[in-house]
Amino acid sequence: MTASPSVIVAVPSGLRAEFFTEDDLALLGAAAAGLAGDGLAVAESVEDAAARFDLAAVQVVVIAWGAPRFDDGLLDRLPSLRLIAHTGASVKPFVSEACFERGVAVTQAGAGMARSVAEVSLAFTLALLHRIPRFDHALHAGAEWADAEDAPARHELLDAPVGVVGASRTGRAYLGMLRALGARVLLADPTIDDAEAEALGATLVPLSTLLAESRIVALHAPSLPETRGMIGATELATMPDGAALVNTARSWLVDENAMIAELRSGRIDAALDVFDDEPLPAGHELRTLPNVLLVPHKAAGTVEGRLRQGRIVVDEVGRFCAGESLLHAVSAADLERMA
Repeated sequence: MTASPSVIVAVPSGLRAEFFTEDDLALLGAAAAGLAGDGLAVAESVEDAAARFDLAAVQVVVIAWGAPRFDDGLLDRLPSLRLIAHTGASVKPFVSEACFERGVAVTQAGAGMARSVAEVSLAFTLALLHRIPRFDHALHAGAEWADAEDAPARHELLDAPVGVVGASRTGRAYLGMLRALGARVLLADPTIDDAEAEALGATLVPLSTLLAESRIVALHAPSLPETRGMIGATELATMPDGAALVNTARSWLVDENAMIAELRSGRIDAALDVFDDEPLPAGHELRTLPNVLLVPHKAAGTVEGRLRQGRIVVDEVGRFCAGESLLHAVSAADLERMA
């Protein structure tokens, strides 16, 4: 007889091992045992689960990147579904309005990524302050020692004016690191007030002030209609000579062509983990500029971060099965504002 599990972890085996320890899977199994059905099952994907199991009793599906969209057609095949738990952050590609219309709860584990991304933002910040990308590029390109030494003024992080755009999860983690290292932090975020900014160790200022006064501008805002292209040619032109841009958030926050024009001039530097075109084409100009540090969208994905993400999902499934409130729930309104 075909098994009819109550909880399915539909995550490819390699990725599943990054998210979940054996203890985590045991906890999921214990939670599943309290639901009607045949407990926990694992599969390589939702499609694999559909081929191997009877989906009639499935109440919880754990997914990862590459999952199908849970539209009416898929939901019809999962008549008992009550929770979709994503091991990543944005559920926009996977969750449809039909999920909320049918009373399916949604949760995600983006909070588990925050420290990893914040640490890369900090690494970018230090590298740019000390002009490491310029030195590294010059030496790799075969420049003479004296020529390789040629770079704009270098600075320490202590008392450096650092502007943070967005008090998101990653923004707050980054703010904590800056505060610990003694930076002078400016914050632009229309969703918080002066007291909240002060509690985060920052001074709340308009974006225009932040851009004009910061040695490092670090982007941690979400990609929303109102933030898309928020840093354009006009805004970039107000950054001081020798300043630098850190972007581990979304490329679309910045007009990429305007940014490249400023970088090409050598007036500012940048460290980037996100790009308009991914994978970044082999012949892209950003790959050639000596004042740009590039990472192939890998700020998240550390061993520790992946395990945190998995534990968030395990805890959320446990709460759900126990009839408790979710701590990382995604609402229909949240979905509208997700990238």
